[in-house]
Amino acid sequence: MNKAHLLYVEDDESLSFVTKDNLELQGYQVTHCMDGQAALDVLQTTQFDLCILDVMLPEVDGFMIAEEIRKHDMETPILFLTAKSLKEDRIHGLRIGGDDYITKPFSIEELILKIEVFLRRSKVLRPDINGPLEVGGYQFDYPNLALRINDNERRLTQREADLLKFFIERKGQVLKRSEILEKIWGEDDYFLGRSLDVFISRLRKYLKQDAALKIENIHGVGFRLKA
Repeated sequence: MNKAHLLYVEDDESLSFVTKDNLELQGYQVTHCMDGQAALDVLQTTQFDLCILDVMLPEVDGFMIAEEIRKHDMETPILFLTAKSLKEDRIHGLRIGGDDYITKPFSIEELILKIEVFLRRSKVLRPDINGPLEVGGYQFDYPNLALRINDNERRLTQREADLLKFFIERKGQVLKRSEILEKIWGEDDYFLGRSLDVFISRLRKYLKQDAALKIENIHGVGFRLKA
C-alpha cells in the first residue's frame, strides 16, 4: 500500500518541524506549507489523502483553505489544529466542511491517532461495498460519497458518509451517543459530542426531501433513524 500523503499547514516553525518529523517517522508522506496561500497553490497540482490545517495562518487562514477545498472536493478529510477554544470557532470549522479538530497544545500521539481513524475510513483504506444502500426515497453510494433522490445528488464529506452509513445499517435501532462517538470518532468525549450534534443537523437537512425519513432524538440516550 502506498504511503498516505498528508498536507500539513502550520506557520510555527518549531512546532511544524517536530510534527512533520514525527509524522514521517510513522510512515506518512508530508507536504508542509508555512502559509495559507502556499497551501492553496500546492492544492492546485496535488491530491492529498488528508489535510491538517492550522486555523490562524498568514495570507489565508485555515477556514478559508477548507472552504476552497470543499468547493471541489468533499472526500478528503480535513483536521483543524487551533489554539482557539471558543465553541463557536470549533462549530464554524465543522459547518464549513471540516471533519474534526485538535486544540493546541496537543500531543503527537493524539494527532496520529486521529489521522489513523480518518484514513481507515477514507479512500486509502475504504472497503469495497457492492451497490448503493437504500433508505427511504434515497440511494446512498457510500464508496463515492453520494446521496441521491430523484435527479438530485449531493456529495458528502467522509465523516458525513460514515455517520449516515452507520445509521442506515442500524435503521430503527436506538443508537447511544457514546456508541456513535466510539465507532465514528474513535472516542467518547464531551466536545466530540458537540461535533456529533453538528453532523446530525447536517444529515437531517440532507434527508428532508423524504418527509417519512427522520433522525429522532431519544432523550438522554442518543438517536434513531426512522423510515
